[in-house]
Amino acid sequence: MPTHTRLLIIGSGPAAHSAAIYASRADLHPLLYEGLLANGVAAGGQLTTTTDVENYLGFPAGISGPELMERSRAQSERFGTRIISETIERVDLSNRPFKAWPEDADEPVTADAVIIATGASARRLGLKGEEQYWQNGVSACAVCDGAVPIFRGKPLVVVGGGDSAAEEAMFLAKYGSSVTVLVRRGALRASKTMARRLVGNEKVAVRYHAVATEVVGEEGPRGLMTGLRVRDVRSGAEEVLQASGLFYAVGHEPATGMFRGGVEMDEEGYIVTRPGTSYTSVEGVFAAGDVQDKRYRQAATSVGEFFLLVERLCCTPASFPSPPQDHLRASTNTNIHSPRHRLYRSSRSREIPRRAGRQRRCKRHRRGEPGQETSAERGRARVSEQSFVVIWI
Repeated sequence: MPTHTRLLIIGSGPAAHSAAIYASRADLHPLLYEGLLANGVAAGGQLTTTTDVENYLGFPAGISGPELMERSRAQSERFGTRIISETIERVDLSNRPFKAWPEDADEPVTADAVIIATGASARRLGLKGEEQYWQNGVSACAVCDGAVPIFRGKPLVVVGGGDSAAEEAMFLAKYGSSVTVLVRRGALRASKTMARRLVGNEKVAVRYHAVATEVVGEEGPRGLMTGLRVRDVRSGAEEVLQASGLFYAVGHEPATGMFRGGVEMDEEGYIVTRPGTSYTSVEGVFAAGDVQDKRYRQAATSVGEFFLLVERLCCTPASFPSPPQDHLRASTNTNIHSPRHRLYRSSRSREIPRRAGRQRRCKRHRRGEPGQETSAERGRARVSEQSFVVIWI
């Protein structure tokens, strides 16, 4: 088992493998702990519980969630990512190098930088029949599954009363024949604007003081959901609604328990990142994907966030120990346009001169008037003031 790594990635979903692929190609030699049934989900994250993924670029016929994650894992390994199928149990982010303890390990793995990609899981209600019809009628993501053929032109049900429930109900109204929203209380928790839109949608009906108790449907391993048993919380009366789909909109739980006290989090347990970046409150610790995204929660956004994150890692000297000095250049004599070098801007620099070795002179300073600085001299001064990192490839 490795004892030290420059970059430790904790997670196994699209965000983690995207980070691993880009980090490996940047010669950061990442070590990825994918976990063994971490948070009750197999390695690969929430996508492993999805049967068909039809809205991911590059798969016109769709692809199953488990197969997509198997391919992602293989791609990470192809570029040199070391993957360990153990679960990180606790971490210490108070000092560098950071420490992480796998389950049943006495000694920690140390790292110069850590990427947190542990994701989040949708809250379930634990209804009778829920497990049997999960992804065969029961889902926790309307955007992911709402356009699937089994839901088109069929009656659908959404559980929840907040903005998320309202958004999902209106999204599903585009595909289903009707949408029923079950609200436990006597009023919606959604904002006034969202509530007004929801109630005004002719394909949506809101039922207050109502809770779901059981999912019913066809027998067999591939049987589909056909109805939902609903109870009135005031009278106790029950009835079975005809429904081909049940969508939960009761929130998500980020897998951030072991990071509490180590990085800043909001009241819901999501890691707080600097706006527009993946930087956490601890220098050298980064987070992206569902672990800090409570809005989109899509594979595509997780992949994009970690592409930007790894690019920033490559460009920020503070994230890692300095590379060998013969790989570091910051002078006008360096051929920064050589195919064997890649020039990046550090976090302290605002712009990169288009050409460091050749600075054009304006007409006024072409001959260099006495006592005045030439354009070329100013160009060299700008280069010397900036910080460049040239990564050897």
